[in-house]
Amino acid sequence: MSLNVLFVGGTGQISLPCVELALAAGHKVSVFNRGQRDAKLPAGVTSIVGDMKDPASYRQLGERHWDVVAQFMVFTPDQMQQDIDTFSGKTSQYIFISSASVYQKSIHSYVTTEATPAVNPYWPYSQAKIACETLMKAAKGLPWTNVRPSHTVRSGLPTMMNDEDIVARRLLAGQPVLVAGDGNAPWTLTRSEDFAKPFVKLFGNPAALGEDFHITGDAAFTWDAIYQAIGRGLGVEPRIVHVPTDTLVKYHPDWLGPLRGDKSWTTLFDNSKIKRVAGKFTCETDLDKILAEPVRHVKKKFGANPPADPALAAMNALIDRIATEQSALG
Repeated sequence: MSLNVLFVGGTGQISLPCVELALAAGHKVSVFNRGQRDAKLPAGVTSIVGDMKDPASYRQLGERHWDVVAQFMVFTPDQMQQDIDTFSGKTSQYIFISSASVYQKSIHSYVTTEATPAVNPYWPYSQAKIACETLMKAAKGLPWTNVRPSHTVRSGLPTMMNDEDIVARRLLAGQPVLVAGDGNAPWTLTRSEDFAKPFVKLFGNPAALGEDFHITGDAAFTWDAIYQAIGRGLGVEPRIVHVPTDTLVKYHPDWLGPLRGDKSWTTLFDNSKIKRVAGKFTCETDLDKILAEPVRHVKKKFGANPPADPALAAMNALIDRIATEQSALG
């Protein structure tokens, strides 16, 4: 069945492979964004250039009916309210891209299901996503499906503090990089192209309406293994310095969200719900293959010897300080 699908976003880390697969599945695909990404849309996709911050350009999307709206660019409740106003009564399925970081983390229940509470007291990003979910689920005339990706990679390098450019530069320069804890906490990584397979099968699927789903791989990798695989891809040997999470947060409070709110925990996912609704799927389990595309983007962006970036000087100095002081303890 061919559906009229609108992607808000469409050229990002997760969304571009979803656009490509939706087109391959025979859907009529339109993409709304600012048209400023380097990524090229496949032939056959209709590009609608506009900005969510411009009410006039965004309002045009509600002037027609969409079978599916796949929303990748809503991060705050006011943006969600704009979508509710725009798409209520104008779509048969509104799919919100939330985040698996909304889930409550606990050492006692590290396997996450959709029944795991959406509670994150540490990270404003996740709290805003939770608020968006709540607002969407209370809306009238907006048949919703809520999708929570975990750490999904395509062009971006997976790092613990969401500091991929700094980590890449430091690895290439032979400088130490920081890993929270002892580096042995398992973490789930999923390629965007693997995420896209079950995601597109949610389109027009009546069993997906009014439901939460996460979509991830079934395998997990330690953070040490992830950084070592990045190093292999870049042709360098990582100098990893392990630092307790609480210590890192004392040095730099902004790391509280991505660490305590997400990456310092063992995080595994039970994908049985999405497999019941979208059908069985498999994800790549070879870490080097999972990271091949992010590593390729790093090499394209920086080369073998990237020039210094003055904007990163203060953070580099802080990382050097932490690494020196932690290493001195041993």
